[in-house]
Parts: sequence; C-alpha cells; structure tokens
Amino acid sequence: MADAQERIASTAGLESSRRHVVDIEGLKLTFQTADGPVFALTDINLKVDEGDFVSFIGPSGCGKTTLLRVIADLEQPTEGSIMVNGVSPHEARMARSYGYIFQAPALYPWRTIERNVTLPLEVIGMAKAERLERARRYLKLVNLAGFEKKYPWQLSGGMQQRASIARALCVDPELLLMDEPFGALDEIVRDHLNEQLLQLWRQTEKTVVFVTHSIPEAVFLSTRIIVMSPRPGRIIDIIDCGFPPDRTLDIRETPEFQEVAHRVREGLRAGHGDDD
Repeated sequence: MADAQERIASTAGLESSRRHVVDIEGLKLTFQTADGPVFALTDINLKVDEGDFVSFIGPSGCGKTTLLRVIADLEQPTEGSIMVNGVSPHEARMARSYGYIFQAPALYPWRTIERNVTLPLEVIGMAKAERLERARRYLKLVNLAGFEKKYPWQLSGGMQQRASIARALCVDPELLLMDEPFGALDEIVRDHLNEQLLQLWRQTEKTVVFVTHSIPEAVFLSTRIIVMSPRPGRIIDIIDCGFPPDRTLDIRETPEFQEVAHRVREGLRAGHGDDD
C-alpha cells in the first residue's frame, strides 16, 4: 500500500497547469441504513484536468458509480469538498455543465431518436429549429445520421447507446460523466464503440470521467486510470497512460499496453489484499 501511495503522491506532484474541471479533497461518504452505517467512500483526493479522459476501475461495490454520482450532484458527500468547473456540483448541475450517460440508454420508446436527443433542449425551452439542428449535428458526430426518424426499438443496443451520448452532448457540456455505458454489450460491439468514443473525445475535446470494470477498456481509452479499493472505496493508484491520441485497438498487443494493464491488475489485487 505504501508504494501505491507514493505513486499517487508522485502523480499529484506532476500536475499540469491545465484548469481543474473536477477538484476533490478529503471526500468521504457514509450511507445511514437500518442495519447501520455503510462506508461507501473514504479519503478521496482527486483532480481531473481539462481535456482528460479519466477512468475509475475497481471491484463491484467499491464506489465507482457513487463517486461519479457525487460529481453529478446526485449524491451528497458526508465530509470533504468537491468543485466542478470551479463551482459546487449543484451549481454545475444547474448550469448544465455536464452530460451524464447511464449504463442503459434510457431512451423513450414512443419518441423518435431525433426527439429523444432534443428532449433536454425542449426542457430548457430552446427554439425548435435550433433543437433540430443540434440533434442532427450530434447524431452525425456519433455516426447516426439517417436514423433521426427511427424509434429506439428499431436500433441495436450499441446504436441506442450512441444516441444517448448524442443526447448528452446536445447541451454542449464541458464534462461527460459515463457510467459503464458499454458494459451490457458484446465484446465486438464494445471494441467498436471504444474506438468511436476515442474519436469523439478527440473531436470534441471534452473532459470525460468514465466508469468501467474492464481493464483493457480503461487502458485503451484513458489518459489516467484511477484504481479503487473494495468498500470503503479509496484511491489506491493513479496511473498515467501516455498513448498517442490516434491509437487503434492494435495497441493492445504492444508491450507498453500490457505493462499498464499489468499495473492496473496489480493495483486491484493489492486493494483486495488490504481488505483481507
């Protein structure tokens, strides 16, 4: 554990001069239940820089999604501080500074894909012409041009999830929060969407915080990987991935990729060992 903390401290000392989109210090979260307190997160210190693609990885129940929900103002920390785009998570949510992509696409079956994507814009009262222009722009960006008038049930699972990404992008957020968006898809589709997401990230230059259980997915997509321990969730390693932005899936066969994947795997094992 000491080695992991030294690596975290070293990473913290190498922070770039870029603006911190997410800034978390000393964060803890405890749920009060009928059976007693559940310690979900403890001693979380993390900075996510503008333009980063940061992945949270850890065992089931370690608090990855809970931490994402804290950033999104869907859960409230018990202790510590968190800032999103320089303001509180609540202020960031009210300013629509982030888009949230859930594990399931959550599309309304009675609305066309176009009208699903424009729903957030309808809620804020944007004029119809601008809503449609934005929907078509972002559907094209996720390679769904021509499917505007289709209904969700007429699309594959991967296409539905791309539509949900277009919906999140249509409000032009600075930050994308993605909670295992490809976890339910088969490996072939998942690989394809990983490549498309990487291309989308390069094109939009958004900051992305991504939750996954997959080591290859985390290593392929990320600029940094946050390795978390079993509950109570804490950060046990922060790993920089220095791969070129135009990488393809072939990079997974390289020694450099395998080295990073090995370090993630070792971090996850160490976390379990500390829990024994």
